[in-house]
Order: sequence, then structure tokens, then C-alpha cells
Amino acid sequence: MHPPPAAMDFSHNSLFGYMEDLQELTIIERPVRRSLKTPEEIERLTVDEDLSDMDRAVYLLSSGQDIQGTSVIANLPVLMRQNPSETLRRVLPKVREVLHVASVEMQLTAAVSFLNILQEDSVSVSTYAHSFLQVILLHLEHRDIGVSNAWLETLLSAVEVLPRETLRHEILNPLVSKAQLSQTVQSRLVNCKILGKLTNKFDAHSIKREILPLVKSLCQDVEYEVRSCMCRQLENIAQGIGAELTKSVVLPELIELSRDESTSVRLAAFETLVNLLAMFDADDRSQTILPLVKSFCEKSFKADESILISLSFHLGKLCHGLYGIFTPDQHLRFLEFYKKLCTLGLQQENGHNENQIPPPILEQEKKYTSVRKNCAYNFPAMVVFVDPKNFHMELYSTFFCLCHDPEVPVRYTIAICFYEVSKLLNSGVYLIHKELITLLQDESLEVLDALIDHLPEILELMATGGESSVQENKLSSLSDLIPALTAAEQRAAASLKWRTHEKLLQKYACLPHVMSSDQIYYHFLQRIFTIMMTNNVLPVQRAASRTLCIFLRYNRKQEQRHEVIQKLIEQLGQGKSYWNRLRFLDTCEFIIEIFSKSFFCKYFFLPVIELTHDPVANVRMKLCYLLPKVKSTLKIPTDKHLLQQLEMCVRKLLCQEKDKDVLAIVKKTVLELDRMEMSMDAFQKKYYEKDLLDQEKEREELLFLEMEQLEKEKHQNDGRASSDKIFEKKRRDMKTPTQSLPKSIPISVAGPSSSTPSTSKEIKKSKLIRSQSFNSQAFHAKYGNLDKCASKSSAAGHSPTVSGLVKTAVLSLTDDSFRTRSASSAPASFSPPLPSTSRGAGNSADVKSSSGKDVQPRKATLKSRKPNP
Repeated sequence: MHPPPAAMDFSHNSLFGYMEDLQELTIIERPVRRSLKTPEEIERLTVDEDLSDMDRAVYLLSSGQDIQGTSVIANLPVLMRQNPSETLRRVLPKVREVLHVASVEMQLTAAVSFLNILQEDSVSVSTYAHSFLQVILLHLEHRDIGVSNAWLETLLSAVEVLPRETLRHEILNPLVSKAQLSQTVQSRLVNCKILGKLTNKFDAHSIKREILPLVKSLCQDVEYEVRSCMCRQLENIAQGIGAELTKSVVLPELIELSRDESTSVRLAAFETLVNLLAMFDADDRSQTILPLVKSFCEKSFKADESILISLSFHLGKLCHGLYGIFTPDQHLRFLEFYKKLCTLGLQQENGHNENQIPPPILEQEKKYTSVRKNCAYNFPAMVVFVDPKNFHMELYSTFFCLCHDPEVPVRYTIAICFYEVSKLLNSGVYLIHKELITLLQDESLEVLDALIDHLPEILELMATGGESSVQENKLSSLSDLIPALTAAEQRAAASLKWRTHEKLLQKYACLPHVMSSDQIYYHFLQRIFTIMMTNNVLPVQRAASRTLCIFLRYNRKQEQRHEVIQKLIEQLGQGKSYWNRLRFLDTCEFIIEIFSKSFFCKYFFLPVIELTHDPVANVRMKLCYLLPKVKSTLKIPTDKHLLQQLEMCVRKLLCQEKDKDVLAIVKKTVLELDRMEMSMDAFQKKYYEKDLLDQEKEREELLFLEMEQLEKEKHQNDGRASSDKIFEKKRRDMKTPTQSLPKSIPISVAGPSSSTPSTSKEIKKSKLIRSQSFNSQAFHAKYGNLDKCASKSSAAGHSPTVSGLVKTAVLSLTDDSFRTRSASSAPASFSPPLPSTSRGAGNSADVKSSSGKDVQPRKATLKSRKPNP
């Protein structure tokens, strides 16, 4: 326990400085009680409430306390917005007076307020220059460096908008005298930064005549701080004077400064040279800059480690800028130098406890870690430097070392760069497959968090090998990644960093595009479901819920789909815990977003509205918020019976609800439901885009079902002969009309006649090929015009439009495709009446129908992002 200090400062930093542990909370309270104001102090701080804002500001600046004056200055931008003329006439003169003797806090506040007034355009530029510029210039050389820098930032921002003549008379001309050696070092440092900013405001002739002499003088200053500061401003000056003057004036100064006795000056010269490489021609780079860089690199190991840190950070940009002028020997030397930097300090690893290492050596190791971290940052640039084709021979061992570096910052940086390296390697991405597994299994969650930002893109590159997207490649290249992915999720779940866990679960949504349904089902799906049931963090649960819906969306195994749907309904929707029932409603919201309307209505509509009878008020309340989205999934007249059940449940809620909060939400929801216009089976212009999107979702769902059937047939044929021979045989038998396909296989007809099996078989082969790469492709359905059909719909008992017939067919198909285990095992019959074109079907044709014939539409085919040849 520490004794209370005699006087305590209640600024933010000092207050929390006393809070070393919870036991000291009582110590903090005592000074608070002792610091209560006496009646006399309260009287001095009291201001007449009848004063206007201007009068109060003038009074507080004239006779108020220091804290009151600081408050007025902080409020100066507001006064300028309210009444600029009165503020400039009455308040600003008082501000000038108090700033002469103001505290550091008041000075900092004034610098920020002046900057805000400039940025808000409260006054014209000329008025600002007349009223505020002199105050800013007056306090530039404040004895406190923090205050001086604050005023300098305000001045540099003002330089951007002030007219050229004002800059010349008020700033540039006084700089001639202030840049002399007789002035203080602080004054000359300020002038260096001002000169760098002024360069862009004048023409090249004025710069050469008025600014460059000052620049040269400051580059030769006796103080190394001034030379270093002016050297770093040469980049801005070079941009203002152009390439010709840069070569004749700036480059000689940089060459001289690069040989300076001070390390900081040489470092500033090197960094400026690297940033200006693009402005020099090939001769300057090869004859002047390259020798300087070589000398700098050779001497860097003998110099201070800070030079190595800067050199390692700029090495990628340096190699890129000098790439065209390297000889093979120089190219190799720079590459070896980079490799040496990547392992700098690792040879000294001795496994000792950090507490046993002397402080100087520990500080040196930290600098070596910074060097290796910068090397990891520049690794993509070095891959370009050596050419990705030479990666395995030249850089793989270095990449391996960076991925296994003992320091977390190095591995974190290489994890950030992993995606860039993968893109550069393209077809050679398999070379870093093991390193991806290593980083996924890294003991630090920071490394994992950096890696998973681009995890979907990395996995897609790994799955396709940079070239193809054949399913077999996915299975072979990603099978050994599965344990690493599952272990990464478990480590994130076991930690307290739930945001990393949430992000990882969100990224898992990419897995259907790179893995098979079986891989996801057996290795990921159950784990995701467990997280939904047991995790205590709501964002994590929601992320798991959405990812599970995507897994379900792209799953091509009928039994697996049905099992997931049953689990969602039974264990979540009908679960004992109200928390699970709340998560069920979250899941249904995602299902409405991801799946087609018919899918939701088929499986989840009734389980959702059954929760209107839930005993927990929070569940009923959440359901009320969801009801408008639930109603939006209905189409009239097909879903008329579901609409009636929805209305019945809402009436019961209105009549029987006892919780006042839920009842209030129900009343609002009823009004919203009444205002909603129902979507019709037939196309309507106002719902056109939504209807097209929903039909596209239905087509994808139907295509998944067809793919499952086609893949089953392929596996059966593989038992007798290879699939290629089967397809060739089918092509040879195209002229034999007696052959027919099994009834369980969906047959699509491209024309008005169904007696052309060759076309159907070509479509089957095309879809089978497409099924092998479907998971990694985006689908864009093509839509045609639908004619009206006179056939009767057995489901609705009325004469629907063609769109109604489409909906009826989709529902009947979905009923059969997503059947329960107790349902009949008869094969499903696919006949989706959706107009589109097939790759093997020839020209498109409109759907034709008559009252006495079945409708024979073309097969629904979806255009892939990367069509197979």
C-alpha cells in the first residue's frame, strides 16, 4: 500500500498511473474527497447564467481560471460557426493575449482549434491569413517541442490553402533570416519542414531562385539533426522541381549526404534515394546510385542495427527500382544479402531464459527481429525479383525459415503476405502447401488471425493448383489441410479471442467451393452444429449458423441434407433451451437469405410459426421481428394455405399474448404485415429482379439434385469401365434410338421432340463434367420468356400461369428430393419446366404447351465462371 501523494494530478495518464491493482482503489478515493472545492473557490468559478456566449467567452478569457480559458479556446470553432464577425472582433484578441502566458495544455488546445477552423472553412482564406496566421507563426518556436510541433502541423495545413503571395511575404521571406546559423536548432528544424511544404506551391523558377539556396545551406548545416531533417525533405523538393533540376541539384546533395559522418544523415540520404529512384534515368541509377547502394549494404553489418532495420524495410523497393540494371553477379549478391538478413540473429539462439539475457543483447535481438520482420514484409517483392519459376531453387528455404521463425511478429508478417506469395506462384503454389499447414497450426492466434483474412482465396488457389478446377485435384491437395483447419478452429474456440473465432467461422463458408460434400459433412459440419448449440458468444453462434446454412446449401448428398434439416428443427427449433430456439430463428433468417423461397416454405415455415406458442417471451418477440421476412417467402396462390396459417398464428398472438413488450411488437408487426404486398406466382414488374434471383436459386438447387444422380450413375459405370470410354460408346450409339436411360435419371429435351436420346446424353455428360467443378464456380442463369400454360395444377387446384406451374413443379420436385427417411424410396423424377440453353442442345426454343399434351421445356443449364472445354 502506498501513502497518498500530497498533491495529485487528475489528468488521464496520472490518474491511471495510480491504479496498479484493485487494492489501491481506496487510496484513489481519499484525494478525491480532499480536492472538493471550498465555497470561496466555487464562488470564483461561478459565472452569471444570463451572459451570452460571446460575453461569457470574453469574461472567462479575461478573469477566469486557466481551465475555463482552455474550455473557451476549445469551443472557438463553435463560436466561429455561430457568429464569425463577433468572434474575430471580441474573442480572438483575448485569445492572443492569454496565449502569451498560456500553459502547455492551452497552447495545444489553441493549435487544434485553429486547425479545425481552417478545415471547416468557417472564414475565407484571406480572413484566416489576416487573423490567425500571425498567431500561428508567433508560437512556432515554443520552448516545448510538443507545442511547437502542434503549431507546425497547423501551419503546414494552412500552407496548402493560402495564396502564393501570402506565402511569399509572410512565410518564405522571413525564412531567409531564420535559416541562419545564428538561429536555434529548433528554429532551423522547423524551417526545413516548411521548405519541404512550400516547394509544391511555387513554380520551378521561383524554387530555383528562392528556395534551393536555403535548401543547400541547411543541407550543409553544422548540426546533424538539421542535415538529416533537410535530407528527408529533399523528396518533396524533387517532386516540385522536376527530373532535370533533381538530377543537377538534388542528386549531388544526396551523394554528399550519403557519405556524412553521422549515421542518421546517411540513413536519411539512403531512404530518400530509394524513394526517388523512379525520377532517375538508367545511367544515373547504374553509374551513381547503384555503387552508393552497394557500399551502403556492405557497410551496414558493421554499423548500427537501425541501419539494417531501414535497409531491410526498403530492400524490396530498392530491388524493384534497380531491377533492369543488375548484372547476374549483382543480382545474386543482392539475393544473398536478403537471405542473410532473413536469418539475422537466429544463429545466436541459445534457448536461454529471456530474464537471463543481458539487456544490451536483448535489445539487439529485438532489432534483429525487426529486420527479419521487414524481410517477411518484402518477401513478395523478392519473389518477383527472382522470378516465380525460380522460387523453389532460390527462395523456398528462406520462406521456410520465415514461416518457422521463433518470433511471432515475423510469422505474423509472413502470414499477411502468404496470399500475395500464393498468387505469384500460381501453378507452383503446391510448393508452399506445408507452410500453410504450419501457419494454420501456429501456437499464436495472432498469426492465425493474419492468415485467415485471405483464407478463402488461398484455399481456392491450393485446390485448383493455379490452373485447373477438377474435383480430383481438390480432394488430393486439400485432404491433408483438413486436420490443420479443424485444429485451428478448436484453438480459436479454446481462447478468449472470440473475434478470431468468429472470423474463422465466417471464412469457413468458402469450403464448399474447394471441398467435397463428404469432406465437409464428416469433418466440419458436426463441429459447426456443436458450436451453435454450446458456444456462449452470440456473434460466434451467428457466424456458425450462417456457415452451416451455406454448407447445407451446397451439399449434394440427399441423406446428409435431410439429416441436417432434421437436426436444425428438432434440436434447435424444438430444443429444451430457449437459447437454442433463438438460434433457430437466426438460422431461419439466414436460410431465407441464402435459399429459395420454396425451400424455406417446404421445410422451415411451419416450425417457425409454431414458435408463436413458445413459453418464453424473448422467443416470441424475436419471432415477431422475423415474421415480415417469413411472409415475403410466400407466393400466391400456391402458398395460400401457408398464408392462412400465418394469419391464424398472428391473430392468436394478438388475442392471447400477455407480455406487454411482446404485445407492443406484435401490434407493430401486424401493421407491417398488412402493408406488405404479396408476391404472385406470375411475374410482376415490381418484383421482377427478386423473382429472377429466387428462380436462379431454385435452378441451382435443382441442379445440385441432378448432379447427385449423375454422380451416382458415374460411380456405377466406373465399376465396369472408365467414364471416358462410356461416353465414347454413347456417342457411337447415337443412331440407335432403342437405347434408353434409367428412369431415375433426369432426361432433358432441347427441342419439341423427346425422341433424341443422343442430345440428352450429351447434356448428361456436360452436366456430369460440370458437377465435378460446380463447388468452385459462380452460377449465372439465363432466363427466357415464359408462355402461359392451360394445364391444371394438382397442388393448388386451380389454373395457374406458367410461373405458377414452375413453382408447382419445383415444390413437387423438392418434396421428392428432400424426402424424409420414412418416405417412399421410389426414384425421383426431374422435370423442371425452366427455359434455358444447354451446351450440347443446339439452338434455344421457347416453351410450348397445349391443353392435351405435357409441357416439354429445355433443360436448365447454368453458366459457370470457368467453363470446361
